[in-house]
Amino acid sequence: MEKILILDFGGQYNQLIARRVRECRVYCEIKPCTVSIEEIRAFGPLGIIFTGGPGSVYEDGAPQVDPAVFTLGVPILGICYGCQLMAHSLGGRVTPAQEDSAREYGRTVTRYDTACPLFRGLPEESVSWMSHGDYMAEIPSGFRLAARSDACPNVAIADEARGFYGVQFHPEVNHTEHGTEIIRNFLYQICGAAGGWSMEDYKNTAIREIREAVGNGRVLLALSGGVDSSVCAALLAEAVGEQLTCVFVDHGLMRLNEGDEVEAAFSGRAMRFIRVDAEARFLLKLAGETDPEQKRKIIGEEFIRVFEEEAKKIGAVDFLAQGTIYPDVIESGLGSAAVIKSHHNVGGLPDYVDFKEIIEPLRLLFKDEVRQLGRELGLPEALVARQPFPGPGLAIRIIGDVTKEKADTLRQADFIFRDEIAKAGDGVRPDQYFAVLTNTRSVGVMGDGRTYEYTLALRAVTTDDFMTAAWTRIPYDVLERVSVRIINEVRGINRVVYDITSKPPATVEWE
Repeated sequence: MEKILILDFGGQYNQLIARRVRECRVYCEIKPCTVSIEEIRAFGPLGIIFTGGPGSVYEDGAPQVDPAVFTLGVPILGICYGCQLMAHSLGGRVTPAQEDSAREYGRTVTRYDTACPLFRGLPEESVSWMSHGDYMAEIPSGFRLAARSDACPNVAIADEARGFYGVQFHPEVNHTEHGTEIIRNFLYQICGAAGGWSMEDYKNTAIREIREAVGNGRVLLALSGGVDSSVCAALLAEAVGEQLTCVFVDHGLMRLNEGDEVEAAFSGRAMRFIRVDAEARFLLKLAGETDPEQKRKIIGEEFIRVFEEEAKKIGAVDFLAQGTIYPDVIESGLGSAAVIKSHHNVGGLPDYVDFKEIIEPLRLLFKDEVRQLGRELGLPEALVARQPFPGPGLAIRIIGDVTKEKADTLRQADFIFRDEIAKAGDGVRPDQYFAVLTNTRSVGVMGDGRTYEYTLALRAVTTDDFMTAAWTRIPYDVLERVSVRIINEVRGINRVVYDITSKPPATVEWE
């Protein structure tokens, strides 16, 4: 299988590079820049991409890569920091921009040398997205300039003989016009990719690998009823059939009526389904905890302990399966990258797990790819297109300490929001929407009396990969109906606000 290796130097857009590569029907994986040259050789990449990053290549402790990577005979594309690192490593000179005019941030008119394979077929002038304060004062021997802007004469460099290319801008973001074409040129024109990778390929490979790993063993799946674990269940069922047991842990932090809906959806399928009522033990563990990272870790460990107990009841279970997906892994910290938030099934796992191995067949897929796989497996569209719901549930949509009273309040408010969005029809359809019970109380007036109650935040985003997202422009009349119903129907809330922050800088969830 054709594979592209993306080496991560800590940039904020790195996951988008992977999305763009896969959109071009070429498989890729992100690995930390500290990966050994032996591991790179074993991976067998058709090409390598260096990502951006916040550092400066000339500073002590700046992220580096094994210089032997330049001797592999494999094409390399450096993006922003990756471009500067390539220049620095191969004999060029990178310095801080001496003048503000040499620094570039945001939309920038860029002029391309369309004779360069990287820019073949592009207009000679277009807009790119810049974000750099350093400057390539000298480019390495063997390279030539391939793009420029008014502020910077060396926006892109190319050594076509060795297949080394670098760009100071970010082709992976939507703000760069023709950015995907630039990445496609690298894959097809420079690396020689054929681009035959598909979700059917992923499905068949995953089924084969699951069977090889499991053998005659038995698998216990943590089934939440969400898209990820549901697709994981279907994939595992096709791979190992009756060797699979699905355990649904109802931690008391689900949406309104969701526990019953999950049981109804899966109990009639050709798999063993067990529902565990664990509300009391989860609430007891969470009592008094306000830190979101600790909430996730507490829930992650308690999930595992419940599964271990159920496994002992079932007897001789060898493998624990989870619906972990790529954004979970990336946000929980990849290599030396910063932890955005520890997902309960990644960074929230305890040090000791009483299973032979953890199986995560969706670990390298983005959310939209998981949905594609679900369709490939024949799951109904109602299940595949279901609203995402985090494993820790309402615990991370309740800011501050978690109690049953708060969970019940949020459940009712969240249901009203989802109900009104459904009534609004297809014209108002965010990719994810939910309510957050904040820890802020404010003064209000109801029935001529003073109130001092909680503020509820509404969150709705539009996205295709859940790694970046824009806040959804819900019509004011819909928001008004939601607010009026919540204030009138839900006790304990006297103020409703709407979150209009995109990702980045925010995440989709509040905690």
